[in-house]
Amino acid sequence: MNDNRLVYSTDNGRICPECGRPQSKCVCQKGRSRADAGIPVDGSLRIKREVKGRKGKTVTVISGFQESDAELKKIASQLKTRCGTGGSAQDGAIVIQGDHREVLREELTRQGFQVKLAGG
Repeated sequence: MNDNRLVYSTDNGRICPECGRPQSKCVCQKGRSRADAGIPVDGSLRIKREVKGRKGKTVTVISGFQESDAELKKIASQLKTRCGTGGSAQDGAIVIQGDHREVLREELTRQGFQVKLAGG
């Protein structure tokens, strides 16, 4: 552990408290599991609608995947095509633009995933 107590830098943004590097170049983050990140690992996918921090734009976030990043991008591509909208796959979650919770629940259930609607 580094004795450096810096938590934010205007040059690099947030600093990892463990290794003292910028979070974008953190080496200890990669070893953490998704359970450590606050994402429940119970085999169910969580579908929720988010607006906060997105300048009023609504997105649907699907979290709880256990698949690799390549598989996650493939699933995201299929879901984006099904909804007819954009999105991305990042950090073990898929973000789809717009509120498509019901369509995504049906599609993921059809693909064999166990799905729960989260939030309001």
